[in-house]
Amino acid sequence: MKLPRGQLLRSRVVADPGTTLSTALETDLTGYAVFEPRDALLLDADGQGVLTFEAGVPVLAYHTRTDAGGATALADLAVPGPYSVDLFELDATDLTEIHDTPPLRVAPGLPAERLAGDPSLADRTRDAAPVDRVGGSDTAADGPDAVAAFLDDEEKITAIREQARSEARDRAQEWGLADELANLPGAVADADDDEESDNAAGE
Repeated sequence: MKLPRGQLLRSRVVADPGTTLSTALETDLTGYAVFEPRDALLLDADGQGVLTFEAGVPVLAYHTRTDAGGATALADLAVPGPYSVDLFELDATDLTEIHDTPPLRVAPGLPAERLAGDPSLADRTRDAAPVDRVGGSDTAADGPDAVAAFLDDEEKITAIREQARSEARDRAQEWGLADELANLPGAVADADDDEESDNAAGE
């Protein structure tokens, strides 16, 4: 997807993509946002998600690394933050032709649901969307296939789980709970697995 370079409104790091989606909605942004996850372990360093807006409502989604569009692009971008986000403003006429690209379109509330996990923001976005953008083919295109594609990506799921475990251990150490964490069922199972591995190696 080729976009003309717009006027940069802001560039910042956000923990939650919902911050950017909410800003776009509240300011009636016509333009686009470029999301780049900061964790290179989960996505290539050059992997970016691009989301276009018309009057604050998301229209297209595209992922630069996977070359995916629409709901699948959102699934590729749905990884733990933080994100580096650049927000650009464009004239509506610069987006007219680009927005006529059905394979890249997303239902108005879908980014808020998939990226931010915010049903309230999704509802507000749907309320702000033109009548012809609510329901119809957009919703059908954003059905279970994209979710299934994300859930089938075992490497991404494993990476997210490992990051969550690592963050939990770090927090536990900060709060002096390392001993308690070691007594959790999952930790005990890991210790048993290590012991069995050692015994097998000794045999």
